[in-house]
Amino acid sequence: MPQNSIKNCPQCDSIGRNVDNATIKSLISVSLHSVADVIHHLCAKADCDVVYFAEDWSETFYTSDIRERIYQKEPNADDILVCYCFLYTLNDIKKSRDHAGENPIVADINLGIQQGHCACDWRNPQGKCCLGNVMKIVKSQN
Repeated sequence: MPQNSIKNCPQCDSIGRNVDNATIKSLISVSLHSVADVIHHLCAKADCDVVYFAEDWSETFYTSDIRERIYQKEPNADDILVCYCFLYTLNDIKKSRDHAGENPIVADINLGIQQGHCACDWRNPQGKCCLGNVMKIVKSQN
């Protein structure tokens, strides 16, 4: 699969980013017969109901087809998971600070990564590490 293939969402026309089919297969709640062996993309636009779409637009998976609520689709929901491996919600991240003003959740996620305990490619709907999302939230709190 090309690393940086970009295609626009068939519903909202926003740019989608590649997501490995293994990620999609681990998160959809419909038959795996539904996943064609083609390049898929994630539509991260919050107000679009499309989550994954095939590059050739032969298939589309909607929020109702996914087992997990998706942070990118509900970026203001305090109870939404941002870190799918270690189960940290938006609210957890917003409220977590130590006496030095650091966020211990970032340290915990980094430790989990170092210990090989993450499975972002299967658990995170983006198919990649959540740390970028977590850091963006932490920085917005400062």
